[in-house]
Amino acid sequence: MYCFGWFSTGRDKAARDLLQTACDRLKGTADAKIEFVFCSRERGESAESDRFIDLVDRLGIPLVTYSYQEFSRNRDGCKQGDTLPQWRLEYDRQVMQHLQPFKPNLCLLAGYMLIVGAEMCRHYDMLNLHPAAPGGPAGTWQEVIWQIIAQKAEKMGVMMHLVTPQLDQGPVVTYCTFPIVGGRFDGYWREIQGQSVDKVKRSQGEDNALFRLIRQAGCIRELPLITATMQAFYRGKVMIHDGRVVDDAGQVISGYDLTADIDRLIADKGKEQQVL
Repeated sequence: MYCFGWFSTGRDKAARDLLQTACDRLKGTADAKIEFVFCSRERGESAESDRFIDLVDRLGIPLVTYSYQEFSRNRDGCKQGDTLPQWRLEYDRQVMQHLQPFKPNLCLLAGYMLIVGAEMCRHYDMLNLHPAAPGGPAGTWQEVIWQIIAQKAEKMGVMMHLVTPQLDQGPVVTYCTFPIVGGRFDGYWREIQGQSVDKVKRSQGEDNALFRLIRQAGCIRELPLITATMQAFYRGKVMIHDGRVVDDAGQVISGYDLTADIDRLIADKGKEQQVL
């Protein structure tokens, strides 16, 4: 039995959709399960995280909660990207202590809004979603899209990477790519032709039609990529060995390409027609 650990802050509907979709895809298989869900909020902290906790209960998955908000109260803060202070590393240690009864083969960060410290990175193999193709821009999804537009790129992607102490710099584990030219894309590229990205950002911001279409095309691939990644792991198509990504022959690879699988999943659900 291949066991997954699931980490989430449970802050919105997307966090619930991620977990529900993963569980739906695991139904009917005796090969894998989500062994536990860890939530960095406890019941009563927000209506959204309460809904997430309710979902975990309905799904019958062991739930562990440990409030980051309560733990961090009256402690020195740290900004994302800074070296984590000692108290922040202690939070991770407490989380690992709470999760000691579980032995996951792989952990997924799915709407987990905390930076993971070095000790937890070493303790678990953990994957995180990043909205870019291998070698693509770093940063938030908004920053990635603006950089892609500035580069006049012809394709984009979504990847899952190994979590390391260097934020968003772990090796690519799985990915998919998709074109952002052709069809409706071409008309929207023409609309901004000759304009600088800064001008488009100032005048339209995230309401720009090209920006929105690129975001939509990436979003519809995120859920399928996560579930296809889980399947690739429990079927032994891809593995993590000593911090390196290897295929089923034990060869080190620079990421497992799931583009064909993702395109097929999208086509099966008819989502491509809704956006493109």
